[in-house]
Amino acid sequence: MRIAELVQYGISELKAAGIPDCTSDVYLLAGHCLNKSRTQLLAFGQDQVPIERENRFKELLARRVKREPVAYILGEQEFWSLSFKVNSKVLIPRPETELLIEKALAATSGDSFPGEGKIIDLCCGSGVIAIILALELKREILAIDISPEALAVTKENCVLHGVGQLVELMQSDLLSEVITRGDKVSMVVSNPPYVTTHAVLHEVEPEVGVYEPHLALDGGDEGLDQIVRIRRQLSDILVEGGHLFMEIGADQGAAVHAMFSEHVPGYRDFRKVEIISDYAGRDRILHAIIA
Repeated sequence: MRIAELVQYGISELKAAGIPDCTSDVYLLAGHCLNKSRTQLLAFGQDQVPIERENRFKELLARRVKREPVAYILGEQEFWSLSFKVNSKVLIPRPETELLIEKALAATSGDSFPGEGKIIDLCCGSGVIAIILALELKREILAIDISPEALAVTKENCVLHGVGQLVELMQSDLLSEVITRGDKVSMVVSNPPYVTTHAVLHEVEPEVGVYEPHLALDGGDEGLDQIVRIRRQLSDILVEGGHLFMEIGADQGAAVHAMFSEHVPGYRDFRKVEIISDYAGRDRILHAIIA
């Protein structure tokens, strides 16, 4: 098979399987197998493909036909114009989380930002938030996850991007270990589980529901179980004026805003609560500042 024929074969297979965006998937898989960019695949379309490379491409294509995400097949995902290692123990980083990081970074440059406490990436998964914050701020970041397998991926990515000395890893059920240790915190940035259990099991596309880790997705019946716990735990660790930036579901803005705005006896109040929309105009980020 020539390169152009291999690409067309792949597109036909994925189209027949009903997979959207199949052209970009095929170019990624073919480029990986042939060590060529998309431009090179097009430029050298009449070159013959070695049979072992053709067979390897077909093996990877068969995994994609079964709806396994391309990022897991290749073992990496681009995010913030950087490459991060991923596997089925961590969520695949998504563009919405770049906005979360942008907002958090902007807050750290404000005059009122309390800089004496720690900055935490909560539910860190592959570690993209912690690593980018470390790279951009040149300061120590605490990366927390309940999953040791996820923390292993974070560690690998820290080494890959040269921030192993700046990112501390902690296995913890949300913020429980931070509370036990007595750390004081200036900012928590989090992409917690916020998908409803029903959606995880029945509604999301197979790439998510079958292949991505349910532990990192499932937020309970209303998708808010872990968010409720985070709201209460923050009372013990955030310094006065400390910030929370948290990714939420597009239909959760009103409920989350109400949750952080209300007074809960025994817990500190938040003096500012806002919901930030993503570039498509959907509720996407909670920003709260504690009193």
